Amino acid sequence: MDEMAEQLTERLAMDLDDGFTELVRLHASAVRAFLFRVCGSAAEADDLAQDTFLRAYTALRGYAPERRRALRPRPWLMTIAANVWRNHVRTSVRRPVSVTAVEDACQAWPDGSPGPEERAATTEDRGRLVSALTQLPESPRVAVVLRHVVGMSYGEIAEVQGCPVGTVKAQVSRGIGSLRSLLEVEDPPPKEVLR
Repeated sequence: MDEMAEQLTERLAMDLDDGFTELVRLHASAVRAFLFRVCGSAAEADDLAQDTFLRAYTALRGYAPERRRALRPRPWLMTIAANVWRNHVRTSVRRPVSVTAVEDACQAWPDGSPGPEERAATTEDRGRLVSALTQLPESPRVAVVLRHVVGMSYGEIAEVQGCPVGTVKAQVSRGIGSLRSLLEVEDPPPKEVLR
């Protein structure tokens, strides 16, 4: 466990409310980014992130200080976030991502100040990526987002997914391959013009 995580778990053990505020400060953006990429809607991601932190706080209240000290905060939170999302999917009627959801997703990306042409291309690419991500099956989608959006190690993802590291590596690889295929289908390479 790194020094920052140790300091956080010590704060959680000594003063739950103070430690929890720091937990949210340090991990809210990663939790929201994960949820946004797996569900494709900024509004849903915000709701699910709030539910994630509510569940985390409720769980922490029941933990003894020793258990709070032993906590691995990032994988623990991502496990809760993944479970909150899975529960949401199970209770919701499955429906394709709407154009509104993709537009909503595109609006949530930070502005890197490119010109109008670059912005249009970037927004379109991001929308296509969000749409393609939502088409992946659950396990590879979660693995790809945790690895490439949140930046977790394969070991941490294995902890979140409750499976061996080799399985996670396969899920990430299959997910990336599927994303490439989905994106190529949407935008096939240009055919050469015969003269």
